[in-house]
Amino acid sequence: ALAEHVQNYLQVRRALGFKLVGEGQLLREFVAFADAAGQRTITTSLALEWARLPRGGSPNYLSRRLRAVRGFARYLRTLDAACEVPPVELLPASKYRPAPYLFRDREVLALMAAARRLRPPLRAATFETLIGLLACTGLRIGEAIRLDRDDVDLTHGLLTVRDSKFGKSREALMHESTIRALAEYRQRRDRRCPHAKEPSFFITTRGTRLAHPTVYVPFRALLKQAGVEHPSPTRRVRIHDLRHSFAVKTLLGWYRDGGDVAARMPLLSTYMGHVDPAATYWYLSAAPELLHLAAERLELASGGRP
Repeated sequence: ALAEHVQNYLQVRRALGFKLVGEGQLLREFVAFADAAGQRTITTSLALEWARLPRGGSPNYLSRRLRAVRGFARYLRTLDAACEVPPVELLPASKYRPAPYLFRDREVLALMAAARRLRPPLRAATFETLIGLLACTGLRIGEAIRLDRDDVDLTHGLLTVRDSKFGKSREALMHESTIRALAEYRQRRDRRCPHAKEPSFFITTRGTRLAHPTVYVPFRALLKQAGVEHPSPTRRVRIHDLRHSFAVKTLLGWYRDGGDVAARMPLLSTYMGHVDPAATYWYLSAAPELLHLAAERLELASGGRP
């Protein structure tokens, strides 16, 4: 059965360090679609029909759906000669990576103020602290909600980010203001929910670990309340943009203080958990102000004038 093959495929890939959270959900949806159509294997036409199902889906999202099936089909082909692997030319993804939305400090403060108005109080404290932590550390949202209580060392100001992207783990230092905010949240959390059901640092009102859906939906509502919207009507502000904003602000600070940005770049890559330094250098072209400062620094280095 396709469902069993999907389970085996995901188990093998995850054993190699891939998380495949989104891909796993997509493949389960594909299997349900195939079962409803009476198909016991993968055909190109079936995969293409399923990938195109979401009306109004962006080309990149449709490409991602087909890419998830294609990866599974390559695995299944070794077990089932009738399985077809959709060609890579179908539904190609756009190579253009859109510029991130960069939060202004006042927008982050407005988001946190909107979070403080949530009810009940534990929910308000959780979202306010979570947004602040993402903004000042650049953590991925998945890394933040996976933090356990033992991973947050407030004595030494250290976060331990475990089993992150590509199975990597790292440590991240925190500013004194961040330590104070997390300590205050811990007190309020333990007072409101002294017997949490899970060891997670951030918890829901039921004492359980936060999940992506329980964060994304309220976050969009908070964006609306705070008056934060993307200037392009076809795009939306994402919680991941807090991570982008952290990286850009860090680089801006380095350029303005006159330090050696190239020498510091590996530090930022390590802190943010980038496997490839190119992922960090991308920010130089992602923000116009950074691009201008980089060009200005290059011109000065070559003997020109800014």
